[in-house]
Amino acid sequence: MSDRPALLVIDVQQGFDNSEYWGARDNPACEQNIEALLSHWRRHAWPVVFVQHDSTDPASPLHPGQPGHDFKEVITGSPNLLISKQVNSSFYGTPDLDAWLKKERISQVVICGITTNHCCETTARMAGNLGYDTYFAIDATHTFDRESPDGTKVAASAISAMTATNLHGEFATVLQTSALIA
Repeated sequence: MSDRPALLVIDVQQGFDNSEYWGARDNPACEQNIEALLSHWRRHAWPVVFVQHDSTDPASPLHPGQPGHDFKEVITGSPNLLISKQVNSSFYGTPDLDAWLKKERISQVVICGITTNHCCETTARMAGNLGYDTYFAIDATHTFDRESPDGTKVAASAISAMTATNLHGEFATVLQTSALIA
C-alpha cells in the first residue's frame, strides 16, 4: 500500500437489507469486513470516501427520503469526502471523485461496498482506466442473485466470482480484507 491510499466505501445503505426487493444475497461477512477496513483506515488516518446512491426511482429503497437511503450502522464517523451519485460509477457523482483524488495527490484506491457487480465493479473499472492503483476487497462487497437474459437464475456467489475474475490483473488487484489490513 502507498502512504495514503483512499478507501472508497460504496453504497453501504440500509435499503440493501430489503430482501423482498433485492432477493437473496451472498457474503454475510461483508459488513464486518467493511467495518474492519474502516477501522484500519482510521487508525492510520488515511482518507475515507463515502459514496451514497440517490436512486431516481421513487419506488427504490435507495430513493432519497426513504429510510433505506441512509447508511448502515457500520458506516461511522465522518468521511474526508461524501459523494452522491445516481449512476453506477462513483466517478460520476457529486463532488467529482477524480478531481478530489488528484487534488489530494492520491494515486491508490481500495474499493468496498454494495453491490459487487454494479457500483463497486464499475467504479473499479473506471479507477483502473483512469490510472489509479486499484485494489478490490472482494469479501467486503456483496451482491444478489440475478436472472440472466435467458431466464436462468445466477447465484450471487457466481456473480461475485465473475467480478473478481473480470477485474483481477486488468482493472484492479482483487484481495481479501485480511490481506489489505495485514
